Amino acid sequence: MRAYVITEPGGPDKLELKEVDQPSRRKGWVLIRNRAFGLNRSEWFTRRGDSPSVSFPRILGIECVGEVVEAPNGDLDSGQTVAAMMGGMGRQFDGSYAEYVLVPRENVFPLQTELEWGVLAALPEMLQTVNGSLYTGLEIDRAESLLVRGATSSIGFTSMALAKAAGLEITATTRNPNKSEELLKAGASYVVVDDGSIADKVRAIYPDGIDRVLELVGTTTLLDSLKATRRGGIVCMTGILGGQWTLSDFHPMGDVPTGVKLTSYSGEASDISLEQLQRYVAMVESGDLKLKTGPRFQFDRLHEAHVLMDENRANGKIVIEVG
Repeated sequence: MRAYVITEPGGPDKLELKEVDQPSRRKGWVLIRNRAFGLNRSEWFTRRGDSPSVSFPRILGIECVGEVVEAPNGDLDSGQTVAAMMGGMGRQFDGSYAEYVLVPRENVFPLQTELEWGVLAALPEMLQTVNGSLYTGLEIDRAESLLVRGATSSIGFTSMALAKAAGLEITATTRNPNKSEELLKAGASYVVVDDGSIADKVRAIYPDGIDRVLELVGTTTLLDSLKATRRGGIVCMTGILGGQWTLSDFHPMGDVPTGVKLTSYSGEASDISLEQLQRYVAMVESGDLKLKTGPRFQFDRLHEAHVLMDENRANGKIVIEVG
């Protein structure tokens, strides 16, 4: 099969397209013919050498959609449509930058859908992350308002869609004022231009602070997001769009306002059920859930897709179609 193998960290050119053996069958694992996969920021970090737990050589890719070739337990039919994600995929074992993928059964989700592969591939990891961030990290079923910091990312747009469907009032941030209209059309009631300090701007809308903040930029804006949150509110850090993993000179007693809760979400496939994922996929298929997706590339153009991700120009989830 064809696969992109990375042997050392670096730029997109370090992803080498090679002919390699198909994965060897393993008990308890499912062999999938890969039809398409979404790109994820974690793969960007790994490619650059910023994921210390990942050793090279490795085939990256933490999610895919495709068809079952062989399943261990007989509970999946050959040719059945499935999504697979996480569980060490593309990190502890070879992942989806390949024509065939071998994945533990517990990380495989059989789906009933007529969505085309290029659309379906944008959904699994994005929906898992957003579902976990909103309901596990932020407990939005007890909230009325949500600030999405980094709203023009694929996770940001999806978070707004799911939170809006749950009845929350959305405030979105962007560094580019020209994107304000797009965010309003996507469901935001308010748009705040993010210059690195937005707490006062948010409190001009919500004087007591906002109920919930989904922090997608990361540690570079986290302390300011805490200041924008009401007493009893929650900030959940899910993303690191700002590119910085750690927070220097963090002083919890001074940096976390009294009564504000700080959580994070970096969950696994086990954090979303098959029923939840199927329901979201069905909502997308029916048009009840409208998600913003980015460009699609053919498999042999993966380098171009990574360049786009490097330059933050995707404006939505990038999908690679394998064929």
